[in-house]
Amino acid sequence: MTEIITVTAETVDKHGFFCKMSARKTPAWQAKRDWLMARFDEGLQLRLLGDGERGFVEFMPGDKSWRAIDGAGDVVVIHCLWVVGKSKGQSHATALMNEVENWARANGYRGVAALTSSGNWLIEPGVLEHRGYASVDHADPGFDLMLKRFSPGPDPRLSGDWDAKAAACGPGLTVLRSAQCPYLEDAAAHARRAADHLGLAFTDRLIETADDLRAHSPTPYGTYALVHDGKLLAYHYLLEKQILAALT
Repeated sequence: MTEIITVTAETVDKHGFFCKMSARKTPAWQAKRDWLMARFDEGLQLRLLGDGERGFVEFMPGDKSWRAIDGAGDVVVIHCLWVVGKSKGQSHATALMNEVENWARANGYRGVAALTSSGNWLIEPGVLEHRGYASVDHADPGFDLMLKRFSPGPDPRLSGDWDAKAAACGPGLTVLRSAQCPYLEDAAAHARRAADHLGLAFTDRLIETADDLRAHSPTPYGTYALVHDGKLLAYHYLLEKQILAALT
């Protein structure tokens, strides 16, 4: 059985956090590390596959989670589940999900929730359906909030008002991002270059608290959004050429 490593504030410098492992000296890696250090105090849990395998899961108490989800105080919310490369197809995702659910049960939570998407950067719904997760809320384009209940109680919901939150960004090209994902500094740079190319006003807004995310993110994902003239363009990393193609 593959070792699963529990990463803590004391061991994060030793084990890292999977993403950007080869770029530990970059500002984006350091920003993610700082973000994690603050989240560990709020109950964030991080598990990495050991023995040379490639994958991880990040999760935390729902009321502190960095997803645009309300009413999740008695459930655990998964941020990321990722198994890649040669490690796919070896039941590692199952082992990581077992870690989440066992931790949630042991710590008195009523269930586990995860934001899924049929698009990019989030768990595919099918990964969870066979484990007893069911959709309790939906948002375009293709988001589902899925929940596995251990005991009865009210379901968490997505925060909503997505169009109004996008409209509040105003004219031009706006990036809303958090340090949760270390790849998003590069994504913002691509957006800035696209805005410069098209002569658009550009705003790069860093989301610094979970409450700020719920109040202002124009998608349930929350970690990243690209908005053009008050309308959502993407919720995941786009290259400069992809942004230009979408806007011209």
